[in-house]
Amino acid sequence: MSEQAQSHHAITNVTIKTFATLTEYAPEQLDTTSHLENDFGIDSIALAEVMAALTKEFALETPLTTQGVETISDVIGKLSALGVRIAAQNAKETSSVDVDWLKSQVYEVVSEFSGYATSDLNDHAEIESDLGIDSITIVSAQGELLKRLNLPESTTLATAKNLAELHATLDALVKSHHGDAWQFEGGAHANAEAAIEESNEEKVHTIEVGDGDTRTMRDFVGLQHPDLFHKAREFKTFYERKKEQQLFWYGMPLETPCKNRAVIFDETTGQSREFLMFGSNSYLGLSNHPEVIAAIQDAAGSFGATNTGCRIIAGSNVLHLELERKLAKLKGREGCIVYPSGYSANLGCISALTGKNDIVFTDAINHMSIQDGIKLSGAQRKIYNHSLTSLEKSLAKYADHPGGKLIVTDGVFSMHGDVVDLPRLMKLAERYGARVLVDDAHSTGVLGKTGSGTTEHFNMKGQVDIELGTMSKALSGLGGFVCADGDVVDFLRFYSNSYVFAATIPAHVAAGVIASIDIMLREPERLTQLWDNIYYFRTMLLQAGFDLENSDSAIVPIVVGDDAKTLAFGRAVRARGMYCQTVVFPGVSVGDARLRISITSEHTKQDLDEAYAILVEAALEVGVPISFGSANSHQLKA
Repeated sequence: MSEQAQSHHAITNVTIKTFATLTEYAPEQLDTTSHLENDFGIDSIALAEVMAALTKEFALETPLTTQGVETISDVIGKLSALGVRIAAQNAKETSSVDVDWLKSQVYEVVSEFSGYATSDLNDHAEIESDLGIDSITIVSAQGELLKRLNLPESTTLATAKNLAELHATLDALVKSHHGDAWQFEGGAHANAEAAIEESNEEKVHTIEVGDGDTRTMRDFVGLQHPDLFHKAREFKTFYERKKEQQLFWYGMPLETPCKNRAVIFDETTGQSREFLMFGSNSYLGLSNHPEVIAAIQDAAGSFGATNTGCRIIAGSNVLHLELERKLAKLKGREGCIVYPSGYSANLGCISALTGKNDIVFTDAINHMSIQDGIKLSGAQRKIYNHSLTSLEKSLAKYADHPGGKLIVTDGVFSMHGDVVDLPRLMKLAERYGARVLVDDAHSTGVLGKTGSGTTEHFNMKGQVDIELGTMSKALSGLGGFVCADGDVVDFLRFYSNSYVFAATIPAHVAAGVIASIDIMLREPERLTQLWDNIYYFRTMLLQAGFDLENSDSAIVPIVVGDDAKTLAFGRAVRARGMYCQTVVFPGVSVGDARLRISITSEHTKQDLDEAYAILVEAALEVGVPISFGSANSHQLKA
């Protein structure tokens, strides 16, 4: 094998090892041609960490970027394009581990199929008489070994009395199939444990911030340095510069109730001013309703400021139980469990119900709490592209997986505003034997005749396994909840750590949510007004040529794409007195930046007309493409 080929394969090994170290996959699982997100669940944040580590590993002057990377092969291609080489001597040194690696594969697979720990196995113990492994089990193990070694599945292995014979048989087959250089040509599985010695010189990657800076918040993910706080100092410089340019204005404090208009302390100018409020998730305008406030005040007087412990010890209140009954009735389910937040509901529910032997299929744009819940569970995460066609392909690929399968989806996607095609998703779940969890954070109070959520919207109440939601949006409170069959809810009360080991919402907050549910059901005109506002505003924006994607909810995105232009667009909108969210990474992927506008029932026609005029003027100022011309400039006058 040529020196160049040896270097290429050594680079491949280092790349695979780096992915394995940072993603917790075993090296032999990392096929270089498989899709990183769809097959391995390696999202953009994890990939950025890997690229930063490889930049350091190979002492690159130009940091590796994630652009155009979908597979490990793409990463290797980037390294080759940069002219990375490893000395042939070093490459040869890595080959010495291959024999031990093959043996470790035999042990690992036999352990997996037999239940023995690898420490209990030895080369010369007879497979049947000593280890008690029957012929069916060993055939299954042999099939897995053939797959790992990139050998034809039809290959017939000679009968082996012990693991040493099995090891020798596989070694001969691999060399016969791949040639004498099998340790390099065995694909992603070869030399998985090989590594190149790290350079003694620490090269620190520093973010340069200036007027021409094109970096995004993603560039601070995985920033490596011996001092853990180095990344914080680097980001501070970047962040302060963005604030000086009035591009970042997140978290500015309100000084009045958050209604259709609100007074906010504008930290970029140092002054308080009134804004048109299009950043609130109080979709039904209940957060300032007199009955809700009175219920909170009364309950605080009766039950105090907070709970005295977690729910299963001394933290349950009669209002918690009443709230759970009302939520279960609203969703048409047997039971409900209330969590401290919607985020903790996803963490606790998913991690309690799934484990390392299970697969969770998750939409690429699901809320981060869903993705984190899957990571916490240890389940295999399969990310499907934002389409049910992609989901179906993934389900079919893992149809024979012996463990449990769970599909998790947002009902309304929080940064895109579109609604999941629930009927089709449920048919796929039934076909492939998967359970379904729908996160109704932005659906409850918005979708359905009564505001019950996604299932009511599709006339499918009670047909989804798990319905999860939050009370901090349309229900104008705080906390999360899960509605499901009674036995599932009972299980979660004892095995969902974010419920068992955490204090939940105070009783007076529960009282406020109870009042919000009662008002929502008693005053359906609020939901009607919300949708009148949505249709009116969305129609104006579409006629102006804004890209709203497939929004069909109270969340209306204006997609721009480029981060810099989106930040400038947001700045121009804020300067004109409209408050909405400028969403960049990590809220969305880099290159998918947008403004996120929330419509509520409290917005008046005048509010919507003014907001429309502001958006058009701001778009014309910064060059966001629209079809609205100067000939119609009279329409801009509010």
